[in-house]
Amino acid sequence: MDLNHSSSITIPVSGTIPNASNSVGDRKPIALWPGIYHSPVTTALWEARSKIFERLLDPPKDAPPQSELLTKTPSQSRTSILYNFSSDFILREQYRDPWNEVRIGKLLEDLDALAGTISVKHCADVDSTTRPLLLVTASVDKIVLKKPISVDKDLKIVGSVIWVGRSSIEIVLDVIQSSEGGSETSDMVALTANFIFVARDSKTRKAAPVNRLAPETEQEKVLFEQAEERNLLKKKKRGEKRDFESGEVNRLKALLAEGRIFCDMPALADRDSILLRDTRLENSLICQPQQRNIHGRIFGGFLMHRAFELAFSTSYAFAGLVPCFLEVDHVDFLRPVDVGDFLRFKSCVLYTELHNPDQPLISVEVVAHVTQPELRTSEVSNTFYFTFSVRPEAKATKDGFKLRNVVPATEEEARLILERMDADSMQ
Repeated sequence: MDLNHSSSITIPVSGTIPNASNSVGDRKPIALWPGIYHSPVTTALWEARSKIFERLLDPPKDAPPQSELLTKTPSQSRTSILYNFSSDFILREQYRDPWNEVRIGKLLEDLDALAGTISVKHCADVDSTTRPLLLVTASVDKIVLKKPISVDKDLKIVGSVIWVGRSSIEIVLDVIQSSEGGSETSDMVALTANFIFVARDSKTRKAAPVNRLAPETEQEKVLFEQAEERNLLKKKKRGEKRDFESGEVNRLKALLAEGRIFCDMPALADRDSILLRDTRLENSLICQPQQRNIHGRIFGGFLMHRAFELAFSTSYAFAGLVPCFLEVDHVDFLRPVDVGDFLRFKSCVLYTELHNPDQPLISVEVVAHVTQPELRTSEVSNTFYFTFSVRPEAKATKDGFKLRNVVPATEEEARLILERMDADSMQ
């Protein structure tokens, strides 16, 4: 092609999703739901469960709610997805990060998508004339990376429902990748995740009961009991008001004392410390239709992905070396995010732990705000808590590397730090 030729050229652009041309009228093919923004995993999940999801796309008008709850086993909701990284070059390149490992942000999207599929399978009614439930991510209890995930080896994610309440569902996901010399399944688990979904009536938007769960194996019964204990503990904590005791007041004063030196006598402040407010980063975006889920709201996995990228950048700028992800400590989905919303992500380093020189810890908070300039309002939609360390190979290149302590400038910041430290120590 002669690029210097004077006549203009038109380069056609087309979608890359299979069967995208099979739409009828304004009706989108199943491959386009819940949006083309997401990963190949999302498309594969929807294609595999098309019969269930077709009902969600076109629920019967004025259909009655499910009249009788079913009893299902964990095996009925168990779902696996396989990434053929070793043989699929395109898939491998879509997930590769600069360190030849799997991009954690994209993996978080996939985990949320798979957990959503599993919750739909558990709540599916055999009667196709009833209206389906609205299932949304309520929280992520914990996501723990046990070992680095290579992008050159095949990867498998297995998940199932392990516990249900009246309208809530807990799902556990295991990311599995074989390693040299590791034959035990426990040795191959690279990451574990616990998601909580809640059910709403798709018409009234009120809490709706979900199908019962009957664990069969001993392992399933243990997981059910552990989840039951966690749920009872959460309910107890929600009913308690946090009061700082005398010992905690002393901790609060000690934190604030160092912060006041920074504010009042900066020339005398500890050079191994930094004010929390000086670790902050922020970005913003307008939520687009391509980022929505089946219910027209912004996909929870997309929010986690964006929060992770900001948290990673915050750790990078703070440590001065490339961080490595360890955990998602907790995520709360406090209110839905809609297409067109002005979303702002704000991050900061809450505290550092230096007890283990080989693996110093960086705790990062990310808060998402839905901002409405016309109404002059800003409301928190999500809170995310991440833990990072520093990549060993990066730390080895910097002699005398040491993370700085984070100190608060206000009592509000001090309370936030102490509450997060205590919450992490109890997990």
